[in-house]
Amino acid sequence: MRPAVESPVEQLAAEDAAAVDERTLEILAHRSRTARAHRRGWIVRRALAIADLVGLTAAFLLVELVYLQTRKPLGEISVGTEMLLFVASLPVWILCAKLQGLYDHDEERANHSTVDDLVGVFHLVTAGVWLLFAVSWLLPQTETISPPKLVSLWVLAITFVTLCRTLARGIARRRLDYLQNTVIVGAGEVGQLIARKLAAHPEYGLHLVGFIDANPREHRADIGPLRMLGAPGQLSAILRRYDIERVIFAFSQEAEIDTLTLIRQLKQFDVQIDVVPRVFEVMGPRVEVHTVEGIPLVGMPPARPSRSSRAVKRAIDIVGASCMLLATAPLFLFVAWRVRRESPGPVFFRQERLGLHGQPFTMLKFRSMLVDTAPEAHREFTASMKDFRSMPSTTGLYKLDQSDKVTRTGRWLRKTSLDELPQLVNVLRGEMSLVGPRPCLPYEVEVFRPHHFDRFLVQPGLTGLWQVTARAHASFGEALDMDVVYARDWSLGLDLRLLMRTPRELLRQRDATV
Repeated sequence: MRPAVESPVEQLAAEDAAAVDERTLEILAHRSRTARAHRRGWIVRRALAIADLVGLTAAFLLVELVYLQTRKPLGEISVGTEMLLFVASLPVWILCAKLQGLYDHDEERANHSTVDDLVGVFHLVTAGVWLLFAVSWLLPQTETISPPKLVSLWVLAITFVTLCRTLARGIARRRLDYLQNTVIVGAGEVGQLIARKLAAHPEYGLHLVGFIDANPREHRADIGPLRMLGAPGQLSAILRRYDIERVIFAFSQEAEIDTLTLIRQLKQFDVQIDVVPRVFEVMGPRVEVHTVEGIPLVGMPPARPSRSSRAVKRAIDIVGASCMLLATAPLFLFVAWRVRRESPGPVFFRQERLGLHGQPFTMLKFRSMLVDTAPEAHREFTASMKDFRSMPSTTGLYKLDQSDKVTRTGRWLRKTSLDELPQLVNVLRGEMSLVGPRPCLPYEVEVFRPHHFDRFLVQPGLTGLWQVTARAHASFGEALDMDVVYARDWSLGLDLRLLMRTPRELLRQRDATV
């Protein structure tokens, strides 16, 4: 049971209230006013269940409407029987979705999205449609639902359920109850790095109340005030006082045995516990936990894509780049006209980059800057951004501010990422892929650490893990680490997820710097 919170705002003394931000006070005040304060898991589970019901029902009704005027073939089941079967199947749909874990990950995982549910939704709808067919076939009248109807229902159900889930998550994330009060145990470099990433991603719904550490490091200037709530020995009291729902352990200076004791003590609380592994720099999306006689082991698969996987990836690149070039041909002409019209110089910006195995190639972009812009400033800036201790520029982002050199059209191109469209030509040439690490400049390898060269195991890409998850909110060193994670953990599934998430990130236009 979660410990009861009794009038949290009234219990906060003046000195305590100064230790937290106004958002924390707002959340606590809301929970004290609400007789039944629901948490993220409760809200999202019900929102997703309603979304599944609405999506399935809409798909079924649309199929019935489309086939309403169609003459029924001999032996086809009646509309009334179909409706009875569908309504009776809805509880089974919800139960199967629950068994597949389609309602449970949002509370545990900070970055879970509808894209991560696609495989589960596909399996669920496929099994459900086959079940409807089997039940209708077993009816005494020996009538069945027609195959065209089943195929239409299958396609529409996957589409509508996915759309409804996206809408449901969007609505849930607007609620104050969605936020999880979070504390970080350890105010060192890693703890403060996590704090910065939480602040850069409000969509995670993790509201950082403060840090717990007896000996905090000097705080980073880019995370705001370093709100210290107390020492690790006060953790239990802090959880009750601030109604904490998530605790992140991030390398405090406490002894490991004391940290283990703290984690075990937290089992009595209804809180999510996250522990940053000691080797987090080399762990990626494909990491799995398995056991040897109860001892958990973190498994990191080798970076050895098969020939068939590479062939499929190349086929996706060719088909995808060709279709995108055809679809954006009018846009190419419009951008070329604007670039030439606004400032003298070529339409395309050509620059040497390093590709697969470090081989140089000429990367294409639409020119967004004046032709006399020298590269020295960027070279110096890159050297200053080589690890996660780096501070952002005056823009608050981890990119060089050269706005005085960027043309008016260039600002629009960079804001929308349209300046990178010509790289589709590089993809067709085989020099790049649709998904991969950021194309690397030759002089950037001067600040590489040994493990950073693993990024050359795969081709650079138009989009990738860094572009989708962080963009200008990560330092150069962090971007390199994410490129290494992608190269080591590459899979076709990861590529597809990143491709599907890219349009959303472009539409959000997350602070693309000029």
